[in-house]
Amino acid sequence: MYIAIEGVIGVGKTTLARLLQPAFEAELLLEVFEENPFLADFYSDRERYAFQTQIFFLLSRYHQQRAVSKLLEPGKNVITDYTFKKDALFAGINLKNDELDTYHQVHDALAEKIPFPDLIVYLRASTDVLMQRIAHRDRPYERNMDSGYIAELNRTYEDFFGNGYDGLKILSIDTNDLNYVANPGDLQFVENRIRQSLEMPPFQIELPLG
Repeated sequence: MYIAIEGVIGVGKTTLARLLQPAFEAELLLEVFEENPFLADFYSDRERYAFQTQIFFLLSRYHQQRAVSKLLEPGKNVITDYTFKKDALFAGINLKNDELDTYHQVHDALAEKIPFPDLIVYLRASTDVLMQRIAHRDRPYERNMDSGYIAELNRTYEDFFGNGYDGLKILSIDTNDLNYVANPGDLQFVENRIRQSLEMPPFQIELPLG
């Protein structure tokens, strides 16, 4: 099985991926973002550094995602903390005109070689909660994060993942009141929802209320 965890910056994708790895005996493929040499400059001047940042991420994610097929071949499970599609969502916000057209040409050519996940776990959270989580983890290049940018990302993600997407199986989970690290019951809840969606035993069938 190939499970991808998605959601806006700060929602807890990587944390959840790490916590779920033992339960699914999965290979873990985490997004590499801190190696992007343009990222810090992008957060201070989005318009100037957007194209360089997006192209670097696109090629980095492409090379990472190509490894998924090789991991799946011997029958292993794989969990990632992002999808290849997310890159285009960011590009749609950060790029315009010729730069966006050029980006899409490269993205579409590369996307043909990327496998689709068996399940996308889409983690939802309000913009206020996301800003609190971003502040709590205190990454230097995120300290001046614009809440308006996060709100725009939240709307974009919701339009794409929240409303479903042809060909992709999506499980949406509201994380506003979940804490996988402090509360094992929250982690078990998410694991059970994933197993239900994939019909992977063991899982408990949720009975209707009333």
